[in-house]
Amino acid sequence: MTGRKPASPAMLTLGAARRFSRRTMLKNAAAAGTALAVGPWLVKDAFSSSGELNVFSWSDYMPEEHIKNFTDKTGITINFTGYGSNEDLLAKMQATKGRGFDIVSPTVDRVGQWKPLGLLQPFDMNRVPTSKIVAGLLKGSADLWTWDGGQYHLPWTWGTELLAWRTDKWNRDYADLSYGDLWLPELKGKVMGRAHSMMAGIGLHLDHSGKLPSNRMLDAYKDEANMRRIWEEITKFAIEHKPNLKQFWNDADGQINGFMQNDVVLGQCWDGPPTRLKKENQPVTLAAPVEGAFTWLDGVAIPVGAQNIDQIYAFLDYMYEPEVGGKWANATGYNVVSIGADEYLDEAAKKLFQETYPQDTLDNRLWWWPPAEAWYPEIRNEYVDKFVAA
Repeated sequence: MTGRKPASPAMLTLGAARRFSRRTMLKNAAAAGTALAVGPWLVKDAFSSSGELNVFSWSDYMPEEHIKNFTDKTGITINFTGYGSNEDLLAKMQATKGRGFDIVSPTVDRVGQWKPLGLLQPFDMNRVPTSKIVAGLLKGSADLWTWDGGQYHLPWTWGTELLAWRTDKWNRDYADLSYGDLWLPELKGKVMGRAHSMMAGIGLHLDHSGKLPSNRMLDAYKDEANMRRIWEEITKFAIEHKPNLKQFWNDADGQINGFMQNDVVLGQCWDGPPTRLKKENQPVTLAAPVEGAFTWLDGVAIPVGAQNIDQIYAFLDYMYEPEVGGKWANATGYNVVSIGADEYLDEAAKKLFQETYPQDTLDNRLWWWPPAEAWYPEIRNEYVDKFVAA
């Protein structure tokens, strides 16, 4: 689905004088979350100077400074383990039967895989600081991840997967930027991406160009027959053009290394890693292609075997503080869901956001990952394996 017009009043407190487009993005994200149906820390004395929290999340979601500040505020030690994909997370949770960690970070559209497995426990919503979370994004989690009377997912961060490139080696006008650029003959051996989302990008490109109409890939989510019809053609295209591929990446470090060490020129990337490179004045920039940037909402969930329950809620109190959210966004290049976090963004982060998400992108160039039934990723992996092995 696409971005929506600003609709939520959640960020009006920032003041009109700021005129900063991240506010508009939060409103668009809030509306999209709805359509997906998407000092001040108080810690009890009983664990304010002791305790641990075992976090299993995306590899670049817990900067060392973020971990240290949490420990300084609460006395709770974070034991962090990173992963690079929803598949890694789900496989680990299935292998351990939902034990070994207190917090995990599934993406909101993966509800169809999680719900039948019984690997999560619901939040005590009376202990969640819901008033600090952008309402539409909270609703995006609640509408999809509520069953049997409990809510199993809270929003943490949103972002996009789009195109990034070395500005000293390639350039394209924003008006013409396309996922099809990854497969140009002059970029043979110079591109990178994640296999399954590169293939989805091919599908969007073929739909946009009229070569494989798919209602912007949404037809593939209807049923298995439509899915296979569309992905068969995507796979043929992907294998035919695989010589353009320099590397697959699986995490943030892989993307950074591709640009800085492995001669990658153009990549389909999460927004965070190239944003950090650009902030460090490296010759890298990023933008949404005309077909739409893949937009996602990652969250927080509690595995069924979590042990450190009080520490989980202490982390939520900390995480949703506006100052913490703003500083986390500065460090990671991703976007948070806390009301008022914009107040704490540094000037470089504000400038980069405006450059990456001009108003046309917010209005017209977002493609939210749809919620998928469990059969969808299973079948998709068949085609991904063919692409990877070719």
